[in-house]
Amino acid sequence: MTARDRILAAIRSALPRSRPSPAAIAAEAAALLAAPDLARPKLAGETLVEAFERKATALGTTLDRVPAMAAVPRAVRRYLEGQGLPLALALQRTSALTGLDWSGFDTHGDLAPDETAALGLALWGIAESGSLVVHSGADTPILLSFLPLHHLVLLREATLLPYLEDYADRLASSDSPRNAILITGPSGTTDIEGSYVRGAHGPGFLHVILIAAGGE
Repeated sequence: MTARDRILAAIRSALPRSRPSPAAIAAEAAALLAAPDLARPKLAGETLVEAFERKATALGTTLDRVPAMAAVPRAVRRYLEGQGLPLALALQRTSALTGLDWSGFDTHGDLAPDETAALGLALWGIAESGSLVVHSGADTPILLSFLPLHHLVLLREATLLPYLEDYADRLASSDSPRNAILITGPSGTTDIEGSYVRGAHGPGFLHVILIAAGGE
């Protein structure tokens, strides 16, 4: 008998002689979900905005808050100038962004492989982990989330969700996108000699601009 045979035989002997019915398995799963708050971690803040902010900044994300969409260009200017960058960025081609006043900026829709900065919209934010959710689409190129060194993301406070499974529920009840990205902090790795390296697999800097609820 080979080692594989011995392992499989041990597994078989440990299995119950009679297996529960599909209905019994479904009932057991439903019972586990009956009181989700018993298993969910407590959020890091009293409000969704506070919880998201604490989690996101702990991971290296920087944040700015604005009262309305009209204030976004000023927030972008603050960030770029604070980083010593020119007022130039790739812009997601959606009317919510292209319709803003970008006077004094060099904006473009095409992404370069060495793009310095880009600005896009997040579909949702997840307070539990400080994550952003981006779905690919006709006006949402997937590379916008991967190519720029500085990834600037707009997030409406009204679209914050408490937990990851709240996003899963919305995904299950809608048409699935071709690509769904969950972004949790800037890209980084410590694989190389234990030294932290930014931008290993994507943007080295993540900056979130939170738009107040009702500030369309």
